[in-house]
Amino acid sequence: MIKLPRLFFALVATSLFWSRPAAQINEFTNETISIGVVVSDVEKSVEFYTKVIGMKKAGGFSVDAATGKRTGLTDGLPVTITVLKLGDSKTATDWKLMSFGKPAGHPPQKHLQDDTGMQYITIHVKSLKPFLARIKEHHVKLLGETPMPLSGSSHFVLVQDPDGTFVELIGPME
Repeated sequence: MIKLPRLFFALVATSLFWSRPAAQINEFTNETISIGVVVSDVEKSVEFYTKVIGMKKAGGFSVDAATGKRTGLTDGLPVTITVLKLGDSKTATDWKLMSFGKPAGHPPQKHLQDDTGMQYITIHVKSLKPFLARIKEHHVKLLGETPMPLSGSSHFVLVQDPDGTFVELIGPME
């Protein structure tokens, strides 16, 4: 019987590991993306996302002027971030709202093609009924011909937040 040196096995194992496609290697410590959104008015946006959409405040934090400059996030401006989530789980997306007290620098969007960058978010819900009630209560305009049936019992609702980001809600009517 031939005995192969340990180095041979180490080289084979290493080559097998490094020959795997990058997509198979999980490089992330958290598989949830936290999303930071600069809004013109934090209070208005927090009200929309909590009272209409139903997100919950999950905390917040501040970045001082010096840290903002050192990190490259701001040009030396401090900022306070309000964190919202859809639920209490560790994997719930962080929707981080912040404002620098100025209006949006882009034109108001009527359709997705009107601007570049992030244009919409999609939220899958158990029932559209409570969302539609809150949308009506807070005088938020339904866009297009929504609610609109999709496949099966799912329906599609489209609204915009105070700064024009489209919010898709998808789920059954009841």
